Amino acid sequence: MKKTYILIICLACIFSSCNKSLDLIPTSQVSPEKYLIDEAHLQTYANNLYPNIITFTPTPELLRDRDTDVQAYMSYSNKYVPGEQKVAQTNGDWKFKNIYDCNYFLETVMPRYEAGTLTGDANNVKHFIGEVYFLRAYEYFTKYQKFGDFPIITEVLPDEQEALVEASKRAPRNEVARFIISDLDKAIELMATNPDSRHTRISKEAALLLKSRVALYEGTFLKYFKGTAFVPKGNGWPGDTKEYSKSYAYPGGSIDNEINWFLDQAIAAAGELAEKIELTENTGTLQQTASDPANPYYDLFASVDLSSFPEAVLWREYSRALSVTHDMGVFGQRGNCGVGVTRGMVNSFLMSNGLPIYAAGSGYKGDDYISTVKEGRDNRMVIFLKEPGQRNFIYANPIGNQAVEIEPRPAIFGSDYSVVYPTGYAIRKGNPLDQEQDVTQKAYTGLIVFRGVEAMLNYIEAYYERFGNLDSNADKYWKKIRSRAGVDTDYEKTIAATEMEKEALDSWGAYSAGALVDPTLYNIRRERACELLGEGLRPMDLQRWRSYDQMKTTPYHIEGFKVWGPMKEWYGDNLVYGLDNDKATVSSPELSLYIRPYERVGTSLVLEGYKWAMAHYLTPIPVQEVILTSDGSDLASSPLYQNPYWSLNVGDGAIE
Repeated sequence: MKKTYILIICLACIFSSCNKSLDLIPTSQVSPEKYLIDEAHLQTYANNLYPNIITFTPTPELLRDRDTDVQAYMSYSNKYVPGEQKVAQTNGDWKFKNIYDCNYFLETVMPRYEAGTLTGDANNVKHFIGEVYFLRAYEYFTKYQKFGDFPIITEVLPDEQEALVEASKRAPRNEVARFIISDLDKAIELMATNPDSRHTRISKEAALLLKSRVALYEGTFLKYFKGTAFVPKGNGWPGDTKEYSKSYAYPGGSIDNEINWFLDQAIAAAGELAEKIELTENTGTLQQTASDPANPYYDLFASVDLSSFPEAVLWREYSRALSVTHDMGVFGQRGNCGVGVTRGMVNSFLMSNGLPIYAAGSGYKGDDYISTVKEGRDNRMVIFLKEPGQRNFIYANPIGNQAVEIEPRPAIFGSDYSVVYPTGYAIRKGNPLDQEQDVTQKAYTGLIVFRGVEAMLNYIEAYYERFGNLDSNADKYWKKIRSRAGVDTDYEKTIAATEMEKEALDSWGAYSAGALVDPTLYNIRRERACELLGEGLRPMDLQRWRSYDQMKTTPYHIEGFKVWGPMKEWYGDNLVYGLDNDKATVSSPELSLYIRPYERVGTSLVLEGYKWAMAHYLTPIPVQEVILTSDGSDLASSPLYQNPYWSLNVGDGAIE
């Protein structure tokens, strides 16, 4: 794409804003010198970057842990079928449009900022520049989670083959992470004063949270992939095949020093924010009538205006009047968009007395019914796991024609993702209690982008990974989180009662690099899973923990509730099974008493369970990019190298 053409696109974005001063100049007469010179221009430009970089998919936002061990979709993911994911000719994820847009802004604006020629409120000018540094960091974080090593581009490139090829060189993944942190440090410095008191704009607090997330991600990734082809200078690292990177050395002198640097960064950023965070109150009850006291913790995920919740560090506002809406209302009332909570996740929740369900004296009532599985458990499970007979809304409004007032027995049959609960267990988190929200594509409750409790969780984990123990701050944060969850705050009691072999049956987080982790680290991971269920961080966590390796030798069966127990009476003759039976509705009781949504028919590729290929930790580089950056004689002439265990042949599956 030519530089001039991209420039036109960028300016077109500016013109689409609601800033009336820009409408005074005909678009045919616009020149860059007349824009990005005023506070309003900077804000408008940043506004247009938000939806392109901090993206929201059509899938409701509290169901984003699907295709992991905690949430399952109606159909299985081919990520867990070695050989089914293929090397592609092209890949929409390997693109630089958003990076270009950020670079254009910064390359244009920073000289003007340093020269003092930008007009408007000085604090606002600094803030909007800080937002763009944040957005570039966010975009890079998205890219390097997918691809690992990635080109670091900080300038608008000329439309010249030599320059573009040179810019395609992949920087080692830790250098990309350092670059992201550098951008976030700039954002933190610039956004000291926030012009938005409602937390709907990026802020210093959001930048601190993202910094802690990035640093924890890279620190733990390097730790658990140390020595492998996925990290610089590891055995088989493909960067060693290129002259520009084969002599690479870690900034700190060793990978261990690099790990510690990132963990220290995570501890500092998470600690700075965690000290400021006020956790939202949890009354411990699910509001069932309009006269019942509201539960602020529940409402944190299901209210129109989240500005009164300090824990919502950054949230996205919606408006029916502006036709900016979503489907959380409908799916929260009905089929959760075909996403169910797994048995493994349900089993992972502690009892309120702090004991695992299998521990002597836990008081666990069993899982014959959804009501008994919830009795005496972690309060997050009690209020957020749906149960037949509960009211789904308490404020009636005829607009909500898709509402289901009383939660029915789970619909576990059929192919309609709007009504089917594939595991029988369904999340209530994010389900609005106002029937007005229950109409297709018309819900406008706010959705959280960054939640402050993550800073506490990041601190606890980073500190333990760094030092092998917990300091007074980690102790304080963990007890605050457990107290809000209605769980005994004595986490040492939980650790002492934890049996890792039993936890491993349910949670992938019990593993790193194919080996069981220690009970303290596992319980830190458990806390994270229970607190952040459905919020989209589970795939990231499992990747950085290297928590899939065990499935290379021991396949994992996704299961749901105990359909072949007393609950079978709910469905009567509709429970039909048999892999060769084209009328089968459920998995066979001979396989398990628990429903296995992917083992109902003989054509399923995961009848033997989910398996793993090491290549799937990263996305393969699209072959077209290698061709375009080669000299035409040999693909090896390209500065790009393929990710570990992938080939450069279109259509090939994982090598290992």
